[in-house]
Amino acid sequence: MQLPLLASTFATVFLAELGDKTQLAIVTISGTSSRSGAVFAGSSCALVLASLLGAGAGGSLSAVIPTNALQLAASLGFLVIGIRLVIKAGQAEAADSEPPTA
Repeated sequence: MQLPLLASTFATVFLAELGDKTQLAIVTISGTSSRSGAVFAGSSCALVLASLLGAGAGGSLSAVIPTNALQLAASLGFLVIGIRLVIKAGQAEAADSEPPTA
């Protein structure tokens, strides 16, 4: 096993998952349940399965599509999502700042 690859993957996923909507959902579910161990087990299994699917898809796609093209597609996808979020936030802010109509 390549320790540097393992460490960089762990650090990337750990930092990406901190404070995201999945973690907030887990906090919410855990707060409404007295079985935090079951919440931890369920969320851990879900993250492992999602990671397995991502790793499998990435490995399969890289055999057919060049790595640079996959990275470009992922980058463009995140860029499009980010632009859409900025536009929606601007629209919501504009709607909030309009005077109420009677």
